Amino acid sequence: MVPIESKIEHTIFPLYILEDLLKPEGFVIGSNWDYEKGYFDYKIDDKGVYYYLRIPFYAVAGSLDYPGVTVRVDKPFLLAHEYQKGYDETGIGGAVRGAFDQFQSPTNPDTDVPSEYVEIGKDLMQKVEKILLP
Repeated sequence: MVPIESKIEHTIFPLYILEDLLKPEGFVIGSNWDYEKGYFDYKIDDKGVYYYLRIPFYAVAGSLDYPGVTVRVDKPFLLAHEYQKGYDETGIGGAVRGAFDQFQSPTNPDTDVPSEYVEIGKDLMQKVEKILLP
């Protein structure tokens, strides 16, 4: 994980505004959200290692399942996951879990991020800042 300095850290937005502005740029709300916090993820690359720019946010008024929730943006960071290719042949978790989660777990969930991806992440954050900040 590599933290990225940004002017958007600690800013507050209605979540729907962030969605309207970031989704057209390729960001998605990551599947690992809960009622209090979530992440906007931008996949930079996925050739053997998945590199993401991640922008965390936290609910400050309401909860994330509530229409009109307001969120505070936290420090963006780069994240890398290295996966084995193929299916999980161990069958750990049984047939029910295997039917839904058949792919390998990360072999290295916090792989080093090369400097070229750090620069890409910084450039992406400058673009996000121009979109979000007046």
